[in-house]
Amino acid sequence: MSATATSRGLTASLVRGAVTSPFKRAGRPGAALPADRLVVRDVRIAPGPLASYSRICGFSESGPLPLTYPHVLGFPLAMRLMTGRSFPLPVVGLVHTWIEITRHRAPHLTEAIELTVYADELSPHRRGTEVTMATEARSGGELVWESRSGYLSRHSTRGASPAAEAGLPALPALPVAELPAVAEWRLPGDLGRRYGAVSGDRNPIHLYPLTARLFGFPRAIAHGMWTVARCLAESAEPGRISYVRADFRAPVLLPATVTYAVDGAGTAFQLRSGGRVHLTGSTARDGAQPRS
Repeated sequence: MSATATSRGLTASLVRGAVTSPFKRAGRPGAALPADRLVVRDVRIAPGPLASYSRICGFSESGPLPLTYPHVLGFPLAMRLMTGRSFPLPVVGLVHTWIEITRHRAPHLTEAIELTVYADELSPHRRGTEVTMATEARSGGELVWESRSGYLSRHSTRGASPAAEAGLPALPALPVAELPAVAEWRLPGDLGRRYGAVSGDRNPIHLYPLTARLFGFPRAIAHGMWTVARCLAESAEPGRISYVRADFRAPVLLPATVTYAVDGAGTAFQLRSGGRVHLTGSTARDGAQPRS
């Protein structure tokens, strides 16, 4: 099966999610995650979609497989699971809050891989309910790549402080030390639509100002996975990065001008604009231990 074939049912999943979301209530007491593990075997990486992804994220089209690309391959499976009847959260309006990726071995572009996606954890969040989704890639039974991601369904939280109810931290947020600026990027207003076309993630919050306003955003916001991938592509020797942890701290409203910053060791990075930090992250390279 080609990587393109794994996304054939993605449009159907998006439609199903739009239809079923109004009937799901996030924060329902006793809600449980489905035990299903969705598996697709013999997935092949199609050169055309990979090249389109590499271009929009800033990776070399002739380089190794980007660390973030298996997440794109697994996204149709995640959507199928999250739009199923037994999934407790409405998929429309879900916000990506964090991701952690570990590459155990660099997959060859020509080898077949097996993808497994499952919902791992459901937990309360000060702004609603967060689900942790896991994606695993295997080759010949060997785990070569894995990720864990947090997705937030925003809703009123019973017993929360007025600040939390308003979407603000109950306590003052700790300041984030600014890292040295390395590059400045101008992001166009249609970035969400362009990235959605190559990744399959057409969540309405990323597409148009009107659809984003339906979920409380004044304008469309950039995909969190695009910001992570773009930061990795800008780093020195991105093909050697085998681990990344990224936390999405504030949405990037499109269009925007953002600053990419990195520490002297090249392991910690930020994306910011003005006085707001949108993304913080850390990386490790082949043979190095991830930062705690």
